Amino acid sequence: MGSCTVEIASFNEFAGFLTDKEVSENYDFILFDTAPTGHTLRMLQLPSAWNDFLDENTTGVSCMGQLSGLGEKKQSYKQAIETLGDSTKTTLMLVTRPQEGPLLEAGRASEELNILGVQNQKLIVNGLLNYPTDSASQKLVDEQQKALRQMPENLKGFPTWSIPLRPYDITGIEKLRKLLEENQEAPNLSTVEKTEFPRLNKVVDDLVKSNKRVVFTMGKGGVGKTTIAATLALGLASKGKKVHLATTDPAAHLEHVFEESSQIKMSRIDEKKELADYQEEVLTNARKTMSGDDLAYVEEDLRSPCTQEIAVFRRFAEIVMDDDCDVVVIDTAPTGHTLLLPESSQSYAKEVERSSGEVPESIRKLLPMLQDREQTEVIMVTLPENTPVYESLRLQDDLDRAGIAHTWWVVNQSMLSSGTTNEILLARAQSEKGWIDKVAEVSNNHFAVVEWSSEELKGKALTTILN
Repeated sequence: MGSCTVEIASFNEFAGFLTDKEVSENYDFILFDTAPTGHTLRMLQLPSAWNDFLDENTTGVSCMGQLSGLGEKKQSYKQAIETLGDSTKTTLMLVTRPQEGPLLEAGRASEELNILGVQNQKLIVNGLLNYPTDSASQKLVDEQQKALRQMPENLKGFPTWSIPLRPYDITGIEKLRKLLEENQEAPNLSTVEKTEFPRLNKVVDDLVKSNKRVVFTMGKGGVGKTTIAATLALGLASKGKKVHLATTDPAAHLEHVFEESSQIKMSRIDEKKELADYQEEVLTNARKTMSGDDLAYVEEDLRSPCTQEIAVFRRFAEIVMDDDCDVVVIDTAPTGHTLLLPESSQSYAKEVERSSGEVPESIRKLLPMLQDREQTEVIMVTLPENTPVYESLRLQDDLDRAGIAHTWWVVNQSMLSSGTTNEILLARAQSEKGWIDKVAEVSNNHFAVVEWSSEELKGKALTTILN
């Protein structure tokens, strides 16, 4: 169920298009959404990915094990990879939002693919607000322009286009046809009805009442999981709970928040260090028994997104077992795919045991705890928009299959109460109501709404989100 499997399946379809003569004769362009990552392309280039290693490997479950049995695809995949690297045939359009996180992600993807020879790259910045007309829209424009000025250096030299922020959700054929039109009619505005939605303190009260031991925040990147996790920690501490917040967020101001409260302690997890430690642990054991080709396969497998998630998950397991607190709040929760690993013949535990020779006690205890509704809660964090809501629904499906409890949703950065008069932002605020209603429906009214703020909230000011 992992992202790597989806990517290989998509790449298989892509390779078919490139090698099908009928397709090449009938079409001038092939537009491929969700380009393969550098990890997938490197894996497909490895001789060890195409030998008998996968078919004969019985020592554990590999992230990229779905390549097993695809030996007949080798030539087709080779041709597809060569086409990707041919700048006369292929253009890679990196699409990003004018925000720090998405720009950093685009920069990493560009660098990785550039090393592999996919060098004909261009940049599209989607959702740019061009004409501020009030304080709220000016603040948003300032934030976007700051992110663009500080974008990764490797992106700055690319041919770049921007798509303005539109006052409507891009759903349906008519909206897609309209998206790139230059002169668009002003949105049909009506007064935004002020609606009182549940606030975040309702979630905190329920967590205290149910006496949850572990709280995850989960959602699509950029929805504000870290801010919500920190605010929940502050709220729980104000109710007398001793809280341990585990975060992968490097923002220095969070440390200031927790210095002010003896009820909260924080663990900042260094994702790079955890990944490096895990990779070295696995490779040390692999070198004892594996040949060069097999070792190269394992080395590449260890570069996958799943591997980093598992490495961080191990650290989470240690933190959850901390007896010196009442509740652990974990920002950047493992995805449903990672949580499903223990459900698949206890493959996670087997992988840990294969690599290190033993399964840590923290892992043995953690898995049953995550599936215990009395102890664990996953809070879905989303934005009042199409893609984040449906991404959260997919994550929810993963959690259902893994047997992990999830009751609450948090809709972050709502502009319904912002008071904006900017016609673009006002129109988008109007459309939020439908998505908040959708969240209310799928959560059975277990949801809270956090308003958009033009100010960066730090320290105890985060508690303003609660009430």
